[in-house]
Amino acid sequence: MSPVRSEGCDALTAGADVGTSLVKLALRQADGETRYELLPSGDLSAVAAHLAAAGPTRVGLTGGGASRLSRLIDSDTAEVGEFEAWAGGARSMLREEGQPHPRFLLVSLGTGTSALLVEHDAVRRVGGTALGGGTLLGLGRELAGTGRFEELCALASAGDRKRVDLLIADVYPEGGFMLPAEVNAASFARIARLADGEVARPDDLVQALMGLVGENVALICCGLAAAHRVSPIVFGGTSLRGNPTLVGVLRLVCLALGTHPTFLPRGEFAGALGALERVAAPSGR
Repeated sequence: MSPVRSEGCDALTAGADVGTSLVKLALRQADGETRYELLPSGDLSAVAAHLAAAGPTRVGLTGGGASRLSRLIDSDTAEVGEFEAWAGGARSMLREEGQPHPRFLLVSLGTGTSALLVEHDAVRRVGGTALGGGTLLGLGRELAGTGRFEELCALASAGDRKRVDLLIADVYPEGGFMLPAEVNAASFARIARLADGEVARPDDLVQALMGLVGENVALICCGLAAAHRVSPIVFGGTSLRGNPTLVGVLRLVCLALGTHPTFLPRGEFAGALGALERVAAPSGR
């Protein structure tokens, strides 16, 4: 992903969410405007140089690589807990959209998935799953020959998972089961029925992979929301960026289970924004 350039923006404060694959940056300028950028996390020295060029006076850092990036930055830095940063950024984004929620389940779909219960100024992790963007990249490479996220999203949009997954209609062709006929019954199970020498198409496989991850994440999070008697479920994270297939699966399952899903605009930057706001000047600039 190419960053949106902001050299010469006179940023006063910055937030960086240092993940496994990407560094998410939020840069707040002197005029109060906040700009967002994505950079690869493989070369943190380059990230530090990029921040130095932007010229922030303070940098809030969060994520697994926060300490490593902090040692490379000359600006005044402060590390912010990842869950606190995510909750703060999500609250701000919801307010900007006119959807303030005092209590909600926040789902961060990154390399893995975490579910956070946000209650006013408090936040705690209540669950999650190892399924997430790392699953998509790893299995996508094996199934479709590419580990590039943008290519996987394009393949998923063109595919048809019904040629890979087994539906309720396949298991109960005469009907009579409690679930609709078009609901997925077994991910990837139709592949076992292929004739000798027949292979599944890569785009169908990737769409089925998005379905597997999305359905299970949504089921887990809807269960957590019910257990904690909270609504809505607010989704964010880099795995949703430019990924309408995964967003569609999450929305469909949540609605089917009677839970209202909200998808944060620029939700991959929630942690970076929250880290920025923790170190921002009292004037809010």
